[in-house]
Amino acid sequence: MKKRWIRNASFITMDEENPFLTGHMVIENDRITYVGTESPDPATDWEEIIDGKNKIIMPGLVNTHNHAAMSLLRGYADDLNLQVWLQEKMWPIEGKFTSQDVQVGTSLSVIEMLKGGTTSFVDMYDHMGEVAGVVEISGMRGCLTRGVIGLVPPDVQQAKLEDAMSFARDWHGKANGRITTMMSPHAPYTCPPDYITKIVQAAHDLDLPLHTHMSESLAEVEDNVKQYGDRPVEHLRRLGVFDRPTLVAHAVHLTDEEIDIMKQYDVRVSHNPGSNLKLASGIARVPDLLRAGVLVSLGTDSSASNNNLDMFEEMRLAALLHKGISGDPTAVPAMAALRMGTIDGAKSIWLKETGMLKAGMKADFIALDADQPHFYPRTHFVSHVVYSASAKDVTDVWVDGKQLVRKGECLTLDEEKVKAEFTASYERLTKG
Repeated sequence: MKKRWIRNASFITMDEENPFLTGHMVIENDRITYVGTESPDPATDWEEIIDGKNKIIMPGLVNTHNHAAMSLLRGYADDLNLQVWLQEKMWPIEGKFTSQDVQVGTSLSVIEMLKGGTTSFVDMYDHMGEVAGVVEISGMRGCLTRGVIGLVPPDVQQAKLEDAMSFARDWHGKANGRITTMMSPHAPYTCPPDYITKIVQAAHDLDLPLHTHMSESLAEVEDNVKQYGDRPVEHLRRLGVFDRPTLVAHAVHLTDEEIDIMKQYDVRVSHNPGSNLKLASGIARVPDLLRAGVLVSLGTDSSASNNNLDMFEEMRLAALLHKGISGDPTAVPAMAALRMGTIDGAKSIWLKETGMLKAGMKADFIALDADQPHFYPRTHFVSHVVYSASAKDVTDVWVDGKQLVRKGECLTLDEEKVKAEFTASYERLTKG
C-alpha cells in the first residue's frame, strides 16, 4: 500500500465540520485517510513525505462546462454576439475539424486545466473517443458527452444519436472510474423537439444524466417562444428532459417561476460568468438560484469564448459580479464561490467522492504556492484563494492519489509535443 504524508501545510478542506486547518494529510493509494492537526507517526513506512510549508492544499477545481478542443479557436473570433459568433465563425471552421484536431486541441486544454488546478471537467463535443483517450492518459477526471446538433436530415440525426449512445456506453466508468458520461442535446434551438425526446429516451435506456445549453441569450429565449410557444425551461420540462438528472449550462435568462421549476426537478446549473460577459449574453441570477436551493457550479465554457480555462478567475468573477449588479456585498461570499468551484461542482456532475479533503474521499487535491506577496498576511486563505489567487499559483496536482503536476510541470502529457502538434493543426485549419 502506497502511503504519503503531507505535513505542516495550510488546508482548505471544504468539510463544514473543519473547513480549514494547519496540519497534516495522509493518502493511501487513491484515498485520503487522515486530515488533522495531529502529526502521524514518523516511523511509519512512508513512500513519500511532502513538506507543505508555505503551501495551501485544497480540493481540485471542477469545471462543469467546457468544449476543450475549441482551444484551437482561441482568439479566432472575438467581440461578437452569440449567434453571429456561432453561426458565422465557430461552426464553419469546426466543420473542418478532424479527430486529430480534436485530440490535440483537447490535449492542450487538459494541460492548461491541470497546470491551473482543475482536476475534473465536463466536456461536450464531437470525436469524443479522442477526448476520452486524452483524459485517460492525462490522469484527470472527465464527465464527457457527445454534443448533438439536430439541424440535419433524419438519417444524420439517427447516426449522431447512435454515435452519442455508443460513446456513452463504451466509456462510462472507464479509466478506473475517472471517466463518466452523459447524453447531450446541444440546445433547444439546435435540436427539434422530437429529436430531444429521442435523446431523453436514450438517457433513460442508458441510465445517464443529461447536459444541455439553456437560456444563454435573450434572443434564444424569445426565439423559443416564437417557434414552440414556451420559454426554454418549460419547453425542456414538457419534453421530459428534467425527468432525468440534468445539468444545464448558462441559465442566464430565468423567471421566478422557472427557478422554482428547476428547484422542483433538481436541475443543476453551470454558471459561466467569463463566457457570458464576453459574449454579452447577460448575467445569471445566481443569488436567486442559491436562495432557491438550486445547485450552482462554475464552468469556463470554451477558450474560444472565455479565453482561458482559469477556474480561479471564474470563482472571482462569480463573487464580484453579483455583488456589483445587486449592490449587495454579501450576494456571493468568497466561501460560496469556492464551493461552486469545488464541492458543489463535484456534486453537480454526480461525483460523490471528490470536492472535499476528508478521510474516505478520493485524493484529488492541489497545492498553491502561498509564499507570495498576494497571499500575505497569512490569514483568511479562503478570501485569498478567491480574490487574490490565479491558476499560475498552482504548483502541484494529484488525482486519485497520483501526482499529475509537479512544480508546475505536467507529468502525464508532453507539453512541447502537444504545442507543436497544436500549432500544425491550427495552421492547417486557418490557412486560406
